[in-house]
Amino acid sequence: MIFPIAKVNLGLNVVERRPDGYHNLQTVFYPVGIKDALEVFQMDEDFPSSVDCDIKVTNIHVEGDEQRNLVVRAYQLLKQDFPTMPRLHAHLYKGIPTQAGMGGGSSDASAMLLLLNDKFRLNLTEQQLIEYAARLGADCPFFVINRPAYAEGIGEKLSPIDVNLSGWYMGVVRPDIPVPTKEAFSRITPHMPDKCCRDIVMQPLDTWKEELVNDFEASVFALHPELADIKEKLYELGAVYAAMSGSGSALFGLFHQAIDLKAQFDGMFTSCLKL
Repeated sequence: MIFPIAKVNLGLNVVERRPDGYHNLQTVFYPVGIKDALEVFQMDEDFPSSVDCDIKVTNIHVEGDEQRNLVVRAYQLLKQDFPTMPRLHAHLYKGIPTQAGMGGGSSDASAMLLLLNDKFRLNLTEQQLIEYAARLGADCPFFVINRPAYAEGIGEKLSPIDVNLSGWYMGVVRPDIPVPTKEAFSRITPHMPDKCCRDIVMQPLDTWKEELVNDFEASVFALHPELADIKEKLYELGAVYAAMSGSGSALFGLFHQAIDLKAQFDGMFTSCLKL
């Protein structure tokens, strides 16, 4: 079993539209201990299945064809190069909220690569796993390393960064408002920031509020003003810094001490954890 973790974006700037239709970004990925759980079991030889890997997702509903699930696609990707891998059942328990900008699906995909590499002794190096992960999605390479990283390109070009939030408490709120990534990008006007997020996160945290920006907030908050209200509420509750993660809809705040968010945001996903 393996436990895929979430991430938040410390700053996110959309700097350029690419000829291929994607966008170049600047962001800092930071790992967060909100987790899924993923396990695999070998299919019996006589199990009647038309696919080599099936998946059961529990706790949080995930829409779509299971054969398009990134966990299954990670298996299929490795199966092409390691055809002796047996047929598998996968069980994914979702603890990371979906469509939240916290990378849950990408993390699950990379976790599957790591799990298969270990379970079947494929002897893939970290760099090889990163290359496989990049074929599954822009955020996936980060979840192979699970260490703070400055990301460029579409999110796949990673550089280590020495930012440490140990000792801080992170509160996360995800309302029942899905924000499709494609829609979020369609409303962005790319531009270079005055100061790179890589440099801002190295400053004292109490300077972040005025300088560290997620470019998606302007357009997403215009569509869903209740998200702006949640961010403001986090500041009222004592957050030193608050922002939306990725293209949303999860928002997070950094606090000096633990805080009971469930009472403040009834009916929403909430979590408060010490970093």
